[in-house]
Amino acid sequence: MRDGAKEMPNIPNCESVRSMKIWHCKFRTLVPLKMCRNLKVLCIATFPDESLDVLSSLSTLSVLHILHLPKVTDLSPLSSLTNLESLSLQTLPSWDSSGKVQTVDSLEPLAKLPHLKHLELFGVRPEDKSLVALESCAGLKTARFSKFPKQEVARFYDATGIVNEFNPESPL
Repeated sequence: MRDGAKEMPNIPNCESVRSMKIWHCKFRTLVPLKMCRNLKVLCIATFPDESLDVLSSLSTLSVLHILHLPKVTDLSPLSSLTNLESLSLQTLPSWDSSGKVQTVDSLEPLAKLPHLKHLELFGVRPEDKSLVALESCAGLKTARFSKFPKQEVARFYDATGIVNEFNPESPL
């Protein structure tokens, strides 16, 4: 979906929608997504809301990719996505070259995801720049990070045995 409207339209037969891509739309909010309770794959570029709460009811979600979430600081709503296997949170590429990062309160909500296997955090990090909270992710197989100190990333890989690889290709 790519739309210049300010309001996200209601999605007909939203219970039957299994995958969705919302790409740089100008929506003020993604609240209508709450009704798409059977979504398995969701890709969003430019997340407009201040909170990830609008995603918390999407318990069947297995793949979530968000590019540019400038207003979000709290990842705790993601902890309700108990079927999530692949998560990618990224800042815009232009932020990367300018050194900007999206600071979040904590990575601990991600450690609570029981089925998380693949994780990418590009330009999204906590204030302390630590990956320690993710060490308890028992099922995590691959992870990639940018804008964390190199020694912290190396320490994390050594401590966990997790492989430094990109997430599997999204089906969208």
